[in-house]
Amino acid sequence: MKHDASTAEVLVYSYREGLLAAVGHDLCLRVTRFAVDVGEDDRIAVELDASSLRATGAISQGDARKVEGNATHDVLAARRYPTISFRSTRVVREGDRARVEGELQLHGVTRPVAFEAFADGAAWRADVRLDQRDFGIKPYTAMLGALRVRPDVLVRVRIPRA
Repeated sequence: MKHDASTAEVLVYSYREGLLAAVGHDLCLRVTRFAVDVGEDDRIAVELDASSLRATGAISQGDARKVEGNATHDVLAARRYPTISFRSTRVVREGDRARVEGELQLHGVTRPVAFEAFADGAAWRADVRLDQRDFGIKPYTAMLGALRVRPDVLVRVRIPRA
C-alpha cells in the first residue's frame, strides 16, 4: 500500500536549548513531499524530499521562512542530499504493535535504525528519535551558540491502517 502527504503524515520536532532558548522556538516541521510503501510482507520503504519541510504552529510567516531555509539548506544540505530514505530489513508484528528495523540514509550517511510502531485508532504511528550528529549533521546554532537546537529530534510518522 502506498501513501503520500494526502493520506499520511510525517512531522519532525526539534527543541531549543542554550542561554537564549527563551527567544527561540521549539519547532514542528511537516514534510510535504514523501512516499511510504508498505508491502504485503510488511516491508517498508520511505522516501522524503529533504527540501519539503514546512514550519507549522504558532510561528510568524517570516520566522517560518527562516526556519525552513535553515532546516533544508543549512542543516540538511538538501541541494547536496535531496532525498532521505528508509528501508526496513525486519518487521515483527504482534497485534497492534510492530518492531521495525532498517537502514536510514540521511545527509549522505546510512545507519541502522530500530523503532516501535503501534496502532493509534485508524492509523499506525511511529515515533523515531534521531541524533543529528549520528548522520554528520551539526545542530543549528545562532547568536554565537547561545541559542541552539538540541541534537536529538523526534520524527513522527502516521499512516492509515490497512
